[in-house]
Amino acid sequence: MFYIFWFLIGFGLTVTGGVTIISYMNLLPAGVSWLEFFNFIMFRIECYFFPLGIVIMLFVLYCYPNNS
Repeated sequence: MFYIFWFLIGFGLTVTGGVTIISYMNLLPAGVSWLEFFNFIMFRIECYFFPLGIVIMLFVLYCYPNNS
């Protein structure tokens, strides 16, 4: 139960961060360059949820007990 809880927390953070990054990509057609875009998302805290969620999920998958 503990592993499932943390996996779902990581999954939720990954989805939140990924959707936020994709929604910020709407700035690109408005004339923002890729460098300015990466500079912008580097200082947005919600964009850090994506890598944090991936790290949590990978950690849980690595530590999940193998009963075979």
